[in-house]
Amino acid sequence: MTPREVVEFAKKNKAVMVDMRFMDFPGVWQHFSVPVNVLEVSLFEDGLGFDGSSIRGWQAINNSDMLVIPDPDSAYMDPFCEHPTLTLICNVIDPITREHYSRDPRYIAQKAEAYLKSTKIADTIYMGPEAEFFVFDDVRYEQNEHCGFYYIDSVEGQWNTGRDEKPNLGYKPRYKEGYFPVPPVDTFQDLRTEMVLTMQKCGIQIEAQHHEVATAGQNEIDMRFNTLTAIADSMLIYKYIVKMVARKHNKTATFMPKPIFGDNGSGMHVHQSLWKGGKALFAGNEYAGLSQMALYYIGGILKHAPALAALTSPTTNSYRRLVPGFEAPVNLAYSSRNRSASIRIPMYSASPKAKRVEVRFPDASCNPYLAFSAMLMAGLDGVENKIDPGAPLDKDIYDMKPEELTDIPSLPASLDEALTHLENDKDFLLKGGVFTEDVLETWITYKRTKEVDAMRLRPHPHEFNLYYDI
Repeated sequence: MTPREVVEFAKKNKAVMVDMRFMDFPGVWQHFSVPVNVLEVSLFEDGLGFDGSSIRGWQAINNSDMLVIPDPDSAYMDPFCEHPTLTLICNVIDPITREHYSRDPRYIAQKAEAYLKSTKIADTIYMGPEAEFFVFDDVRYEQNEHCGFYYIDSVEGQWNTGRDEKPNLGYKPRYKEGYFPVPPVDTFQDLRTEMVLTMQKCGIQIEAQHHEVATAGQNEIDMRFNTLTAIADSMLIYKYIVKMVARKHNKTATFMPKPIFGDNGSGMHVHQSLWKGGKALFAGNEYAGLSQMALYYIGGILKHAPALAALTSPTTNSYRRLVPGFEAPVNLAYSSRNRSASIRIPMYSASPKAKRVEVRFPDASCNPYLAFSAMLMAGLDGVENKIDPGAPLDKDIYDMKPEELTDIPSLPASLDEALTHLENDKDFLLKGGVFTEDVLETWITYKRTKEVDAMRLRPHPHEFNLYYDI
């Protein structure tokens, strides 16, 4: 839409408020609202001011004034507000220089797409994330100087088979057996459908929805692929809708990668393909019907995966999921059809347009603008430098003996380790000014001080089981 069309769209839908949304540095949507009379064509050039020093990882307090500039193509009506509200996704700029703010994650995604075009390798990157999430009935947690605990519950939880629910109706998915059972075992069919219908009203195309592997309400809704910045925008709308529909039904949704011990965590497999002039570039005559370009792209992802993990799996909790020998693909190998490899080549369709690679180690705790941009930059580095991904691994990695895995590299074992890899392997992200030294240094410092060190300083509840009597 043009700015003028947005104004007319707001009038047609009788909007009374306009919600301005933008992304903070770690990856949580922020917003403020203004009355609809503020919505004029000039707003899309002049913007609105806010305090950048109050946003995590952003400006110092002596340099706090920032502007949001709404993107007219992002306009949609919020499906949850009691009063009709138009939502606009914004870019962030400096009010003095009128330049894009270097730490605005959306700007980094836009620069990544511009850099792709400048390379002449391709003009479009399509990405299709498959985000998993849990829907719980209750969550409680606390952490202070003398205690720390969490407690989650779900009517679907296998641990509740013996609870007096007046009556307990059974049909609770067994651990690791929640994938695809029909109702009444799957109690979330209608809830997911409501999420899907709401997403469609907001302009997001959906391909499928289903229960996921874990007990206690693990779900997945798959969006149709789109270009990098657009799909990152959609990912934020997706997460917002999942959480709000759950809340509407007095439930709570989380994209935390590993909330339950002893069952599968939640990942976000990301399908990727390069195109040029409307032609798919990943189809060819090499392994699994890939082109040589696609193999080099895989080579770049595998080479830089330890550094990428700091952006694609960016929480300490991510590494409760990425544990060798369990369900998440931590070994850096590629394969067709084999879901135990960290990169898979889906074989559902013979169409060249459907040929893509699926990166399986990210999770939806990431900032999608940063994670998607970083994967593109790693893949492009592979293409530009003809990085050989090595031989594919078609064995089930989970059944291989330890000695067979010695030559297969793996992802970092912790966020701290991933951040160290990012410190030592960042040049591929700096190409074309897509990421900057300031952005990466700020990310590493923020993650170390606010998350890694914060976890180190606190005793874990299980440590009392292990050590209290020593």
